[in-house]
This record gives sequence, structure tokens and C-alpha cells, in this order.
Amino acid sequence: MRAERFAAHGRAYGPLMTVISSVPTAPSPSGAARPARPLVGELRLDAFASHRRTVIPLGPLTLLAGGSGTGKSTALRGYEALARLAAGDPLEDVFPEPGAWVPERAEADAQGRRGFRLGCTVEGPAGPVRLDLAVQAEPALRIVGERLTGGGETLLATALRDPRRPHVQAAWHTAGAVPVTRAPLPDDRLGTALLPLRVAGTTAGQLRVLAAAEQVVVALRSAFVCDPRPWRMRAAVPVGEGQLTSSCDNLADVLHRTRGLCAQRHARLVAAADTGCAGPVTGLTAERLRDGTVRALAGRGPGRSTPLGRLGDGELRYLAHALVLLTGPQVLGVDPAVEVPDAMQALTVLADGLDRDLDARQTRALLALAASVCADGHVRLLGTVGEAAAATARGTAGTTVVDLGP
Repeated sequence: MRAERFAAHGRAYGPLMTVISSVPTAPSPSGAARPARPLVGELRLDAFASHRRTVIPLGPLTLLAGGSGTGKSTALRGYEALARLAAGDPLEDVFPEPGAWVPERAEADAQGRRGFRLGCTVEGPAGPVRLDLAVQAEPALRIVGERLTGGGETLLATALRDPRRPHVQAAWHTAGAVPVTRAPLPDDRLGTALLPLRVAGTTAGQLRVLAAAEQVVVALRSAFVCDPRPWRMRAAVPVGEGQLTSSCDNLADVLHRTRGLCAQRHARLVAAADTGCAGPVTGLTAERLRDGTVRALAGRGPGRSTPLGRLGDGELRYLAHALVLLTGPQVLGVDPAVEVPDAMQALTVLADGLDRDLDARQTRALLALAASVCADGHVRLLGTVGEAAAATARGTAGTTVVDLGP
């Protein structure tokens, strides 16, 4: 198959045996109870920017450590890319500069092609399901190979047959009168995400394919990139829908909406703020101003409050991360699978530089909060941290630290 030949083009898609960084693969759940909620248990960056054969096991709370240039942020970008593809985003939107993700030493093959490879393993009710993706970046951006496997069988395989046509030839498991169904799929979309629209589900084999595909899509698409930007969080904001953005610049609007939704969660948020902010915090409120905007306030005791815009960068980043951890998809700007009950989904927060601008006290408090929240199973966190935070995290129960250093 063309997909197999694609994988064999080591020159075009990065040297297979050059290991930049790797970590042990997560233990197989064989013999153990399968997770009730689909979750990504492993991220693979086979040939993706600086990564070669990098395997990252993912737990409820996983932190990536290592020096500058070891690919911590790149790993998060790989996860985010898979999540966006699973949500149906076109390839050109996910990789607007595809050449940036081609391994630096990858040479073009005889046809002038270069690309990259990445994938993941998703655990869940259908058992471990593996997704592998090969993307051609040059001369034209397109998916040239995709493979979905589970239970030792190939459930979906795609291959680029004719470079002149904007589609790949797909074959998926049927196990009926016809063992395999073949049909063209677009070369700019993730085939796994399209299967629920293409597979009838009338045979046992088709039902297996659907279960595996839906498990992967549900696990991947429930992701929220959290990148708090303090300089955008200080000003009053218009009243909106109360959906928190990735930069958390509308935190005041979110507090205005959510402070009365769940008293228990709001009390935990106030307690977290009291721990991580300078001076006492007895409440978090939002007030509407005369121009119709709202600003957030930190209560300092009877009759006293401080606008959150006056807090330091570290305090604002700490507070934003705490809010994300203590809320849910209904408040975050994410696109979960609406056809699947919330109880069957796990939100994955992607936080690059989780400890950025935080002091040691704030780092300890945020890691403890993250470990507590992630232990419940509804929220997972994949973040990057510096060496000091990594040392603290190694002593925090429920935290997995993956060192991407050489």
C-alpha cells in the first residue's frame, strides 16, 4: 500500500532511528478495567519538528520537563493539532506553515516530497485504539496516510493513489459479505473523524470501526488550550456569553456569569485565590460599569476590594489556571462532542508554560490543585514546566513528569 511506502521514505519524513528524546511507553491496560471515558493515553511524535520516535505516556496530570530546545512546546502543538483535526478542522487551518513541522534534516525524495508523522493511542470502552497519521508538507499539504488500529486489526487505512486528485483511497473493516469497504476520502481532513458519517453500522465489523473512531474523536476534540495573557486580562470587558477564551482575556465576564452557578466550585476558586495571591482574598466578584462593561474584583475583607487588573502577572496567570481547572466545558471555549453525555467525556487542558511568572508558593499551590482536580477523572492536564517546577511536581502525588531532555 502507498501508506506503507510513505512510511518507508525515511529521507523525506525524517530519519527513523535518530532518537532525539523518548520515554517509556505507558503500560498496556490489558487485563485491567477499561476506562469509562475515552482518554488519550499516549502521544507519539514519530517525525515531527525536532522529535524522532518520541513516545509520551499521558496520565491525568502530565508535565513535560527539559531544557530549552527539547521540544516541550512542540509536543503540546502536536496534541493540539490532532485535537483540531478530530474536531473537523481542515489541514491548512491546523498547519498554516506546514514546513515548520518537517524534521530539519529530512531531505526530499525523488518526487520532491517532505512531510511529518504523528499519532496517539486512545484508551476507553472500545479498548486501546491507535491512530497514526502521515502528512505531506511539500510540494502540497495533504494527508497521505492514516491508520486506525484496534484489537490487533486495521480498522481504517488510507493511501494516496493519485497525486493529481484531492482525495485518498480509504478502506475500512466491514466483516460482512464484503470484508472491506473502499471509498475516497478528502486528503485535507482526518478520515477517522469522517467515519461516523460514512459507515452504516449494520455489521459487527462496522460497529467496531464506529466504536473505535468515536472513541478517538471524543477523546481528542475535548481539549482546551490555556494560555493566560495578563496584559489582556486587566481591562474591563463587554458582557458576552461567558465562554472563557484561550488567553483568558474575558475572565471578568466569565466570573460575572459563573459566580452564582455552583457555590461549591466558586468557594474552591476563592480559596485557591487566597492561597496564590498576595494578601487575603475573601471573594471574587464582577461589577457592571456605567459603560456596560464588567470588571472583576478580589474581595479583601468587609467593604474592601481590589480590581483584578491591579494584580501581578503571576497572580493573574495563577488565577486563570485555577478557574480553568475548577470549571467545565460549559464555561470554556471548547467544542466537545455534543452527542456524548458530559459524564462520558474528559476535558484535557493544554498549558504551555504552566509555571510561567509563578513564584514557588504559587507553583506548589497550583500543582496541588491540579492534582486534586485531575484525580476526579473529568479534567486532565498536559503542560510544560521549567526545572524548578518539575522538581516540585515530582513530589506531588498524582503527577507524572516526563523529561524530554537528552
